[in-house]
Amino acid sequence: MALSYLDTSFWLPPVPPSAAVVRELLRRVFEQYRWFQPVRYGLVFTDEQLDPAHIDYDAVVSFYARQQGVTVLARTDRDFITLAPTLADSPPFVGRLTWCTSVTAAKAPDWRRAHLQQVTELMRLLDSPLAQASLEDDLQRKTRRLVPAPDGFGSIRDFTVRDPSEGLAGLFWRNFFGPPFTRMFGDRLRSLPPDTVQDLGDGRVLVQPYPLPTQAMTPDAQAAEERLITALGPDCFYDFQHHRKPTRRPEL
Repeated sequence: MALSYLDTSFWLPPVPPSAAVVRELLRRVFEQYRWFQPVRYGLVFTDEQLDPAHIDYDAVVSFYARQQGVTVLARTDRDFITLAPTLADSPPFVGRLTWCTSVTAAKAPDWRRAHLQQVTELMRLLDSPLAQASLEDDLQRKTRRLVPAPDGFGSIRDFTVRDPSEGLAGLFWRNFFGPPFTRMFGDRLRSLPPDTVQDLGDGRVLVQPYPLPTQAMTPDAQAAEERLITALGPDCFYDFQHHRKPTRRPEL
């Protein structure tokens, strides 16, 4: 049976995280949060080795600085993080920190509570305007679509919404909105059912349409998402019926 990933993505500001921030990020992930035991790292090829009992943060941070990005993995591909900051020649808000693990981890209530706290803390550390946690399949179907290839032969995958500057592709299991998005939604956030919204402080809000990530893509979950999108404003989200990008976007 194929592994079903839970993807937690933190969108980054235009300025890449400094070496000090990356070191603190790694320390929290591997010492404080203990997401997984890091064994190897790299970028395209991940054959650099780590001793999980004595993590060489200097080596990982140095690699990040040289290669402008880094992926750190467990012994298997079940758990990994990828830090891909915005590069000088890229659009300004495409940088991301991505954490992938098996969705089975989210079955445990303690894990879900820790996930909420840890994502909130890392958003502050990274100055992230938006974090999203979702089944990988749900993320892919909402952020990518097939369009005719420019040469007329076959199809290619294109973005629905490239990054937070273009608005939101949709709602996922957990949607951590930073100040740019809470300002955009304004009082509409107060109209959401109390069991779907949580104030995280510092202008950050969690919107969670359903309790478990495994409920994503079910008819009930899609209906819950649509109700919240209607309350928050459909113009803030990608229009899948007409394939139009959001017309209301945050000021980042």
